[in-house]
Amino acid sequence: MDMNFETLYPRHDLLIELGQVEMAMESLSERDESERGSLQPRLESRMSALLEALRDLSMQ
Repeated sequence: MDMNFETLYPRHDLLIELGQVEMAMESLSERDESERGSLQPRLESRMSALLEALRDLSMQ
């Protein structure tokens, strides 16, 4: 049985990073207001980019 897993790696990597961003967003409440204000937009932007990359991968 010859399987090519290389096509699955990018999706797997994106899902792992998406999970890390989600965990970081969940822990924002533990941060002070100034940190939260600077981190939240960056995390939301990264999440958006990851979701877009996943959509693009699924269309290939």
